Order: sequence, then structure tokens, then C-alpha cells
Amino acid sequence: MQSQLQSHAPPGDSDGLTLLQIWKAARKRWPLVAFLAVACAVAAIFYGLGQTVHYRSSATVLIDPNSTKPLGKDVDRVVDFDAYWTHKEYFETQLEVIKSRLIAAEAVRRLALNRDPGFISGTSKPKSKAGTRPHQIGETTAANMLRGRLKVEQQEKTRIVEVSYEDADPLRAQRILQTVLDAYVQHNLDEIAASSQSAGQWLRDRLVKLKEDLEQSELDLHRYKKNKSILSVSYDDQSNILREQIAQLNQRITAARAQREKVAARYQALTSIDTEDPSELPASELLVSPLLDKLRTDYITAQRERERLLAGGKGQNHPEVQAAESAVQNVKTTLLTELHNIQNGVKKDLDALTAETNGLSKLYGAAKQQALELNMLEIEYNRLERLKDNNEKLYSLVLERSKESDLTSLMQVNNIRVLDAPLRGASLGPSVPLFAAVGLLAGLVLGLGAAVGRELLDLSVKSPDDLEQQLGVPFLGLLPKADAANSSPYYGYGRRRRARAERTAEPGSVELMVHQHPKSGVAEAARTIRTNLFFMAPDNPYKTLLVTSPGPGEGKTTIACVIAIAMAQAGHRVLLVDCDLRRPRLHRIFRRDGEGQREGVSVAQAIVERALPSQEGLKTTVPNLDVLPAGPHVPNPAELLGSESFQSLLSDLSRRYDRVVIDSPPVAAVTDATVLSTRVDGTVLVVRALSTSRDMARRSARSISDVGGRVVGTVLNAAESRRGRGGYYYYYYRGSYEASREDAA
Repeated sequence: MQSQLQSHAPPGDSDGLTLLQIWKAARKRWPLVAFLAVACAVAAIFYGLGQTVHYRSSATVLIDPNSTKPLGKDVDRVVDFDAYWTHKEYFETQLEVIKSRLIAAEAVRRLALNRDPGFISGTSKPKSKAGTRPHQIGETTAANMLRGRLKVEQQEKTRIVEVSYEDADPLRAQRILQTVLDAYVQHNLDEIAASSQSAGQWLRDRLVKLKEDLEQSELDLHRYKKNKSILSVSYDDQSNILREQIAQLNQRITAARAQREKVAARYQALTSIDTEDPSELPASELLVSPLLDKLRTDYITAQRERERLLAGGKGQNHPEVQAAESAVQNVKTTLLTELHNIQNGVKKDLDALTAETNGLSKLYGAAKQQALELNMLEIEYNRLERLKDNNEKLYSLVLERSKESDLTSLMQVNNIRVLDAPLRGASLGPSVPLFAAVGLLAGLVLGLGAAVGRELLDLSVKSPDDLEQQLGVPFLGLLPKADAANSSPYYGYGRRRRARAERTAEPGSVELMVHQHPKSGVAEAARTIRTNLFFMAPDNPYKTLLVTSPGPGEGKTTIACVIAIAMAQAGHRVLLVDCDLRRPRLHRIFRRDGEGQREGVSVAQAIVERALPSQEGLKTTVPNLDVLPAGPHVPNPAELLGSESFQSLLSDLSRRYDRVVIDSPPVAAVTDATVLSTRVDGTVLVVRALSTSRDMARRSARSISDVGGRVVGTVLNAAESRRGRGGYYYYYYRGSYEASREDAA
């Protein structure tokens, strides 16, 4: 059972407010909601009637950055606004200037508002006492008051600004707004004039300095040309001449170097000839020198002749051989002499070419150096000339702007103008109906909040849904107010008359309502509870049934009586046992005060004496219903009910009767009900609507399940029932069925 409770119980008492819950709270506590709504509406009406009527005067201002240019489109103003228009900050700045303390203070001084009683007090025309000195405040304080009543807004996507002022006097509102706009326009003109004068003075100061710089730059350029002997020929012409000269020298140097390399190669070839065998001469030399070619041929011929003689067998000493050898040596000597002469000639040519190349290189270097020096002269000359040109341009520009500044400073050109002049102030109210509507709405919201707050603070069980969600056990039914039944003798009474009738009613009339009025709503509810109990366990019915509640005064004794009577009316033999040994009531309900003390006719005596009471002594006026009263007071009820004697007595009674219904003390007060829950087949937990807290109901059900007891269902007591189209429907409220504590256990 404990796991069942935990699985069915929600995580919290509230899952958030819904519109249906708010509606129910408002319907239930509609007097509170209505009272707060009416009270707030009345208070708002009186507040509105006590307010001073205010008037608003409005005007529009056009801020045009593209102001008129009297000197033509090509002549810009010294202070130009076109650049500012590209920035949003300019317009925002102008809005702040209109609301600035400077403009407000100027308006205060012009109208002497710091000595105006109406402006200071915020009324239309206050009456001043004769002979009294008029009230006066500081200009700064008056300016701050004016700024608080001034409103400036830019119309969307336009250059138009709407300026409005609120005051208790419509004419004063118009006058003050007009003065503020005049002060703003004049302030803008003054700013432009001051800026123009400041810029003009700066231009004049710069003009003198620029004139001196221009004259100095012209003198510097003249001295430079004189010192450097610069002719009138332009630097470009001189540079072209040098470039052509350098190009020619470069070509000649290249040709000379090529010729020198050629001669050097020839000289190298000549010096590499073997003097021992001069016959191997370069072909180029033979082509150049015919004599050398002839001597080479003679040398080769003389060598062949000597070789022929030797080959013919003639020795070295033979006269012909010696003559041939002498001829070879002579030709060789002549050949080597000629070859040496040629080498000397080529050597001289090589030296000449080398000297020519070096000379051309020096000329080329001198030309380059002259070109570099010319470039440096040109750079310095250009710098001086550029400085002179810049000073000349600046001087001309500043001179022109200075003249224009003198002209524009003489003209009053403003980029701000008043588009719509202020009109007489229009009334702003106050609107009493609007105050009433706002007050009514605020009262309704406050009333709904109060109603919902009271509902949220009320943690008691209100409906069957609360029981099923909080306890997780079946809901057996509810017992409506006894005097709300159609056949009740108190039906239709007023609240006070009903309470008075309940106090003077006969004892037991509420608990015996099912027997005395079998067609009443209470009887129908009792039969519903009985049917639910029967069908919960049709195969194994609950023979012993305990009825208890979380706390005292929740109607457990009443529910025990109506369940027992309803079961008896169904033809079952039912015994109603009063196990509330601390505060028994069944003997008073069934008028058995004397019998409750007789020997053998009470629970206490039957347990102590271990004797089963006589069935004849338990009869009541209700057919098939017997009652076993509690008996005399005992010092230890919990131990007595937990004894084996009580278990034996309960077993004997369950065999004698079809149903045994036991009334017990509350679970939260004492442990008697917890002990009894372990001795019976099932326990019915009674909860009083709008009285029993959800937490107490959960703890009571958990206490029973923790010791092994079984909570078979819950019953909601003290609910109001009303007849509807579909049968009975129920509303729960605190004023329902207020039976006295002595009549409900």
C-alpha cells in the first residue's frame, strides 16, 4: 500500500495555475473580488476628480541641414551641416539642445517664470493674499521645472521635430513654448555666427603666416638656382642628353671589351706555339700573314729533305745531310723571328685595347656620376618649387575663404525654422471615466490576485480529485451537508437560522439521517459509499471495516453510522463497534447511555472478561443493526485494542455478523486507529472538505500502510450538494456542514 501511495501521489500540491482554477477561485470568493474592484474604481474616480486640468501646446520645428547658400552652390559656408546629416548623432544632439537647461534658463529669464506663482505651483491662476510678498525660486530650479514639462519627439523618417509643453494655463503653455522655440532658434543663430567669426579670425591669422611662407619659398628657390648654376634648360632635357651619352659610352665599352677579348685570345694562341717545332701554327695566323705561311712551308720542306737523306742511308756527318740540317736551322730561325715579331705586335694591340677600355669606363663612370648629381639637384629643386607652389595654393585658398567668410558673417542664415507656431493649449483631462475604468480593472486584478492567493494558501482537501491525487487510493464517495438534502428539516433555511436549528436539534438526528430520511441526499450518498465498498471486493468482501480520520472533528463517527445503517438497509446483519475508548459517542447517538455501562454490553468489558456480549443487548431501532458501545474509560486503550483478547473478540463478532463496522479515534491524535488497522480487513479514511489538510491526510494514510494496514478508500465529508440536470454535483466551501465538535469525532 505504501508503494501504491507513492506511485499515485503527485510530486507537489500544485502544478501551476490554470484559467479554470482562477475562475473557480473568483466564483467562490466573488464578494472579495467585487469589493476590491468597486473600492479601487471609487478611489480612482475621487483621485481623478482631485487632479488639476492640464493643457498641452504643440509646435513643429524643421531642421534642414541643407541650408540656403546665398553666395551660390559653389561657395560653401564656413560652418557646414551637410557632413553632420550623415550621422544620426547630429539630430539627437539637436533634440537634446531643445531640452537643455541653457534654453530653459533663457526662457525663464525672458518670462520671469521664477517669480510666476502659477508656474511655480502648477496651477492656472493662484490667488495671492494682499500685502504678501510673491513667492520666488531660483532660475535653475525654474528651468528644471520647465524641462520636466517639455516634451520633444522627432517624427519618424522626417526632419520635423514636434515640441510640446504642458501647463495648467493654456495661454501660459502657448507663451512658454513660443519663448522656448525663439530661444532655441536664436541660440542656433548665435552658434553659427560665433563659429563663423571664429573661423574668419583664424583664416585671417593664417593668411598672414602663409604670405610670409610664400615669399620665403620663392627666395629660397631663386638662391638655389643661383648657387647651383642651374641654366634655363629644363631638367628633362639635361637628363635626356646624359642618358644618350651614357648609352653611347656603354656601346663603345662593350665593343672595346669584345675586341680586347679577341686580341687576347689571339695572343694566347701565339704564345702557346712550341718553339722546338714551329710548324704547328694556328690557321688564322697563316691566313693573316703570307710570309709566315711561306716560312712554315720552307721549314717543312727542309725537314723533309733532311729526312729523305737520312732515310737514303746517309749519316749525320754526310755533307748533304749537314747541308740539309743547316738549311732547316736557318729556316727555323727565320720562322721564329717572324713569329716573335707577330707576337709583339699583337701584344701592343692588346695593351692599346686595354687602355681604350679603361678610358671608356672612366668616361662612363663620370657620366653616371653626373646623372646622379643631376637627379639630386632636380630633387632639391623640385622640393623647393613644390613648397613654393603649395604655399601659393594655400595662400590663394585661404585668401578666397577669408573673403567669403567676411561676406557670410554679414548674413543671418539659419538651418532651423519653426514650421507650425504654438497654439493655445488643448485640454488633456483628467478623464474621470478613464480613471474609473483603470481603477476597476486594477481592482479586478487585485481581487483576482487576492482570491487566488487565498486559494493557494488554503492547503485543505477540497474535492475528490485532491484525495485521489494526494493519497493514491480509491475514492468511495462523499457525504453532503445533512441540511442540504431535499428532505432535511433544515433545507432552505438561512445560514444563521440553519445553525440555530442544528444546535436545538435532537441528539443523533444527523448520524441517523439515513434511517430517518431514506430518500434524502445523505441517504443516497451513503448507499453510493456502500455500493463502492461491496464492488471493491465482490469475491472476498470486507467483513471487518475500520472507519477513522486524520484528526478530530472530521466526521468519522457520522460516516461509520451512515455506512453501517446503509449496509443494514441492504439486508446484511451489521454490528457497529465503538472502539473510541477515549471519547466514545455511539452510546449517545443510539440512546444507550445506561446500557453502555452494563456488564457485558461494552467493548472494554468484553475484552477484559473475554466474554462475547449477548446479541439481545446490542439491538437498536434500526433493523439488522446492532451497536456495541465502548464502555467505561480504561487507562491503556492502545494496549487493550492490540491484545489477543480483542483479536479473539473481533473474530467471534465477524462470525456472528455479516459486517462489522468499527469506529476509532483519529490517526494523528493517538495510535489506537493505527493498531486497529492491522486487525481488520480494510480501513476507510474520512476527510473533511476544506478542513483537513492535504499533508495530514497523506501522513495518516502512510501511517496505516507503514504498519501493514490497508486503506481501501476515502470518503469526503461535509460537502454541499445541489441538484443539477445530470444528477448531483457538489461544491465545497468552508461554510458547509459545521457540526459542533461534540457532535463530530
